[in-house]
Amino acid sequence: MEDKNAISRLKQGDLKGLEFLVQQYQVRAVHAAYLILYDGQLAEDIVQASFIKVAERIDQFDERRPFAPWFFRIVTNDALKLAKKLPRDISLEEQLDETTGQISKWLTDPAPSPEIRLEQVEMQQSILRAIQNLPPGQRSAIVMRYYLEMSTADISAQTNRPLSTIKWWLRDARRRLRRMMDAAQGG
Repeated sequence: MEDKNAISRLKQGDLKGLEFLVQQYQVRAVHAAYLILYDGQLAEDIVQASFIKVAERIDQFDERRPFAPWFFRIVTNDALKLAKKLPRDISLEEQLDETTGQISKWLTDPAPSPEIRLEQVEMQQSILRAIQNLPPGQRSAIVMRYYLEMSTADISAQTNRPLSTIKWWLRDARRRLRRMMDAAQGG
């Protein structure tokens, strides 16, 4: 089954269409929400609520457009709204869970030596800490651009923000990340 078939079935009230969409997009959606929220349970809750919204609002979806950007917009917007309500200073050590461990596995090459692997893990943890310290808007822009691989124009359209704002968020986030990484490395 393809997205279009699943959407057509869902519009007709067949929940098999929703089941297919969940199977296709749940993992990436949870990871995207996690990278914005840094809380596995909240990320799963956001994604579950997003799929419910999809089922409720499927008649609003334009089938001529791709499903993924529409769906990920719902996920990232809801995660961003929640992230703005949460405290910003959360220790990464307190947040190490299965999802963080899985992200670390994805970002590491299985072939390197233990020394290189240790350096990579430390770098990844530094990057995650640095991203976590960004304001929620910049954090979501970084996730959409570099994790979901959306263009700045798509991010602008999905967030209803001017392209100049998105470009500023990304530029400022990269500058902040570079500064935090330099400070973490002692230079």
